[in-house]
This record gives sequence, C-alpha cells and structure tokens, in this order.
Amino acid sequence: MASEGTAPPVKVEIYDQVYNLRGVDAEYVTRLAEFVDRKMRNVAEQTSTVDSLRLAILAALNIADEYHILRKKYELLAGEYLQRADALSGALDEVLEDGRKAG
Repeated sequence: MASEGTAPPVKVEIYDQVYNLRGVDAEYVTRLAEFVDRKMRNVAEQTSTVDSLRLAILAALNIADEYHILRKKYELLAGEYLQRADALSGALDEVLEDGRKAG
C-alpha cells in the first residue's frame, strides 16, 4: 500500500478498531482492510485467544504463509514458461537457420 501525501484518509474498521489509512486507491485500501478483518475473525473462530494483538500476529502469519505458497507456485510457473520460451526460441532459430541455408 503506497502512502500518498495528498490522498484523503480512508476510514476502515479491522477487528472492531477504526483506522484512518491513506493510499492511492481508497477502494483498494478498503478491500485490504476487509481482508485483514476476515483473517483475524477466522483465526478468532479457530482459537481461544481474545487478545487482538495475538490474533493480528496469527492472522499475519496466515497471510504470510499464503503469500509464500503463492510466490513459490508463481516462481515454478514462471520457470516453466521461461523454459518453454527458450525451447520455442531455439526451435525458431533452427527453422530460420535452415531457411537461410536452403535459400
């Protein structure tokens, strides 16, 4: 979330606490706050913890876990696409080279 000096603050509520946040896109900031609120509430349902700081830490750990899993999947897919692109590039180079030899 990029901080913007001229953007008006966006009032959001996360786990019954009100925050005034700034960002370039107020709708995006609101969606992020709603996401964090849902994560905290999901963690609260699964644990007996009522301490909001502990819930925030557990929610942050869940979000970090999801992020790292998605990043690993992205890196694997990106690697596969790069390998395919290299193979296709090599094949194209061969076809072009054969065309030059024949022509």
